[in-house]
Amino acid sequence: MSSEASKAGDKPRIGVITISDRASRGEYEDLSGPAIVAALDDYLATEVVYERRVIEDERGLIGSTIRELAELGCGLICTTGGTGPALRDVTPEAIEDVCHKTMPGFGEAMRAASLADGVPTAILSRQTAAILGSSLVVTLPGKPAAVRVCLDAVFPAIPFCIDLIGGPYLEGDPEVVQVFRPKAK
Repeated sequence: MSSEASKAGDKPRIGVITISDRASRGEYEDLSGPAIVAALDDYLATEVVYERRVIEDERGLIGSTIRELAELGCGLICTTGGTGPALRDVTPEAIEDVCHKTMPGFGEAMRAASLADGVPTAILSRQTAAILGSSLVVTLPGKPAAVRVCLDAVFPAIPFCIDLIGGPYLEGDPEVVQVFRPKAK
């Protein structure tokens, strides 16, 4: 799967933003962004194109990158990093700056899943989700293993949420995940 626009065709786009000062400077390898892609590749039956970015923990840059990916037509934009209580963690604030509707249930579900997974510091997370146009933005933790725990908790609702906001249709692989869509009457 390529992130080149010319190869995208009619395939849905998914944005993945790694928010890390050190990874953006090349001081260490980004493992969380690839963890998001690996999880989504497992969940999805739909072939997609990933638009990947690795950026600094800068509020304005986070917001402008989310806007860029929404304008590229990414129906789902997943961020990783910047959701903790540290001074440089500003992802939730950037989300509030650019998105028009918050979806707090996503953060609640992700924190509950992390707590159930034995992570007592999950209560320090400020993970959330929000909507920008026809894009759903979901903030994920910066640790690769935690990315999967959190996505496992919320992915079943993601395709239907994207349907409701007019984004691209994403089909889950029923052997891996049970995506919820109401039955037609």
